[in-house]
Amino acid sequence: MKKLWKNLTFQVITAIILAVILGILWPETAKSMEPLSKMFINLIKMVIPPIIFLTIVLGISKIGNMKKVGRVGGKAILYFEIVTTFALLIGLLVAHFIKPGAGLNTSQFHLTKESVSQYISSGEKMDWVDFFVHIIPSSMVDAFAKGDILQVVFFSILFGFALAALGKYGEPIIDFFERLSTVFFKIVSYVIRVAPIGAFGAMAVTIGKFGPQYLYTLGKLMLSVYMTMFLFVFIVLGIICRIYKFSLWNYLRYIKEELIIVLGTSSSESVLPRMLDKMEKYGCSKSVVGMVIPTKYSFNLDGTSIYLSMAVLFLAQVYGVNLSITQQIMILGVLMITSKGAAAVTGGGFIVLASTISALHIGIPPEGLALLLGVDRFMSEARAIVNLIGNGIATIVVAKSENEFDEEKAKHALAHVSNKTGA
Repeated sequence: MKKLWKNLTFQVITAIILAVILGILWPETAKSMEPLSKMFINLIKMVIPPIIFLTIVLGISKIGNMKKVGRVGGKAILYFEIVTTFALLIGLLVAHFIKPGAGLNTSQFHLTKESVSQYISSGEKMDWVDFFVHIIPSSMVDAFAKGDILQVVFFSILFGFALAALGKYGEPIIDFFERLSTVFFKIVSYVIRVAPIGAFGAMAVTIGKFGPQYLYTLGKLMLSVYMTMFLFVFIVLGIICRIYKFSLWNYLRYIKEELIIVLGTSSSESVLPRMLDKMEKYGCSKSVVGMVIPTKYSFNLDGTSIYLSMAVLFLAQVYGVNLSITQQIMILGVLMITSKGAAAVTGGGFIVLASTISALHIGIPPEGLALLLGVDRFMSEARAIVNLIGNGIATIVVAKSENEFDEEKAKHALAHVSNKTGA
């Protein structure tokens, strides 16, 4: 029993259950738990920029071959685009057949444009030229201070190229960075111990604010989203795993602690540093891990893509907007572009959704977005979990395609998980 209490997965699950109970019985007290969640997320965000920087720089500098770096990046982007298309398509298909928004009476909700005005105005201002210009930081210090992942990735790649070009002259710096990387991952191991507290705070606030009654009303939408995520993981990603000859189930078992933490915090960023470390231990080379995971966190989020496509169709069904096949194909095309900005800004999912609806001109009123506010937090858990699963699988696929995957390390990592579970 003592060993069970020390198990991180058990601790986080217990924290989530206690948070749900607190939110139902004492909602006002539950709402006051928000600082616990914010402190944990801030602790994680504190170490993300330096860890991404060190991982990418060490990865590129150790490859030495710049053509190979470009090839790895190219394969990653190609994979992202193909899988994102499948994610958007499966979201549209399920929403089309289940029709989660059909027959929903909006009069029972007090929908106002003001409640989502910040997302609407931000969505209308989305400028994709500015978005790509923003990738290049005006100041290295500013990029790290703001924790802007895209800017940190861009600077890290440049730094890695420069360090690799120095050859032997840069070896002392590489050695120093390796030691520094060990220090930061040690910090992560300390931070992750308070994950149950962060999960407790995040879940308590959500249940306290919205309560279970709101979930019943929009239960069909939530069930549809979760079912679609399940189908995507076990069919689309499952097929990819079979093609590249590794077990989806073993991989999920390996990252089970990360999945539980994401479930509690609703943020895949909360385990980004651990995923960088764990995917390397699972057999992927440092260079591939450093190139794929940070890029995928910024540019390609499978779960978010599914949610965005389903949300547009849900709102169309609520307001009786009959979409033709041509319009649905247009939605798919627009979301393939707009979904790339979902991780770049706070409230990105809603802002991207607002910009997509604005761009489509299909008759969905902007205040309809307010329908999703109450359940967004619960669906964000599914989004974050699928994003996390997709990130790791993309890394394994690219590593295997580059012959940068160590099967023996993977077996050792899985054996370690089995022994840990048995203990």
